[in-house]
Amino acid sequence: MRPGRFELQDRPVPTPGTGEVLIRIARVGICGTDIHIFNGHYAADSLPMIPGHEFTGTIEALGPDVTGLRIGDKAVVDTNVGCGTCYWCRRNEILNCPEMRQMGISMDGAFAEYIVVPARLVIPAPAHMPFEVLALTEPLACVVRAARKANVTFGQSVAVLGAGPIGHLHVQLLRTIGAAPIIVTDISPDRVALALRHGADVGVSDPADVKACVMQATEGRGADIVIESVGLPALYQQALQLIRKGGHVAAFGLTGAGAVLPVDILTTILQENSIKGSVAGSGQDMHDALNFLVHGRIDPTPFLGAEYALDDIQTAFDTFKDRPDDLKTQIVLSD
Repeated sequence: MRPGRFELQDRPVPTPGTGEVLIRIARVGICGTDIHIFNGHYAADSLPMIPGHEFTGTIEALGPDVTGLRIGDKAVVDTNVGCGTCYWCRRNEILNCPEMRQMGISMDGAFAEYIVVPARLVIPAPAHMPFEVLALTEPLACVVRAARKANVTFGQSVAVLGAGPIGHLHVQLLRTIGAAPIIVTDISPDRVALALRHGADVGVSDPADVKACVMQATEGRGADIVIESVGLPALYQQALQLIRKGGHVAAFGLTGAGAVLPVDILTTILQENSIKGSVAGSGQDMHDALNFLVHGRIDPTPFLGAEYALDDIQTAFDTFKDRPDDLKTQIVLSD
């Protein structure tokens, strides 16, 4: 792939080496990060490459010295590859590992029929789980990590800025955790309505009404936590105005490189406010996300339905912005 254009190629099926596993890919979700790569706005130094990191499939072959996995089992894969031994890897902060690579972002990924991955990153999945649902594990893991980093717990008020695919996952997970009230904002009334049907308590689509809505829902205090899930500097600035004294901003939406958020240092100190970033789910985040899906804690229905064959991947990306009702698009490679 190069910016704006996919090229389909025939390549030999790779052979797993020591400690590796060959996965026959079934489904791959298109992520907002993939769109940024497609448009040449992110990971441009990795191109040309095979993108795709929200994937699931079947264990096809095991390399030497691989134990605990079985050929034919369904599986999902933790796509963040660290050294496994450094300070950051030991703390499950793999994205800070000096040797870190990400499948489909800084190395070849999953828009292909097969991929070889480290066996330690393969997570077996129950046979009864549909591939289209298993492909949601990676994006849900990112949301799990955001909640973990923000220390979300039951009874907290949370405002989610943006009701797109990730914002909607935030809402569903917050409902599962027991946050209350959950306030969702988006300029699309349809997406706000969808979020209200799947867990949000309050929704607002007029930007001029957001602050008043949050204050009314929190007895004038502001939200305990505000999650920015869009990636707009203006929304990050708004998030600081929506938290209560002592509140927290969860920085999740990716902005452009060099974007800056002005912070009133004295107010931050005196009110004991906080802000923390999170990005890709890894380690236990992946296991937790799979567990939520297996046990029905997340309703996958809003994310299903938009499917394209690998041969039509160019069309899937070219039409992405024209299909706002499709919360998630998946590339189908096998079943």
